Amino acid sequence: MNSKINWDALGITTSLACAIHCALLPLFFTSLPIFGVNIIENYFFEIIMVAVAFVIGIYSLYHGWKKHHHSIVPMLVFTVGFIFLVLKLFFVEYEGWLLIPAVTGLIVAHIINYRSCKVHNHAHADDCNH
Repeated sequence: MNSKINWDALGITTSLACAIHCALLPLFFTSLPIFGVNIIENYFFEIIMVAVAFVIGIYSLYHGWKKHHHSIVPMLVFTVGFIFLVLKLFFVEYEGWLLIPAVTGLIVAHIINYRSCKVHNHAHADDCNH
């Protein structure tokens, strides 16, 4: 059985999971520190989520660029979103304001990449070597 992974769908899913984690978890689990559980402000978990978003995002966008559409636009949108995501780790007091453009940039980059891949479906440029 030969199955393919839709990396853009996985990227959108992980970006949404990150947004849900950052937005909803504080609402539902504000009482956990009373019981000694600190999942809300777990810096290690935040770094893991950022690393996962980066790895999946770069792989899927590179694949779409190399094999399908040869457009740098999704990578640029992803880069801007990812910069906001990293800034969110350092400027915790502005986390809410930095999270919105971060997640929006990541999701929009994957949507642009997905649509571009569907439209071009393995288009070749003059400099294409595959």
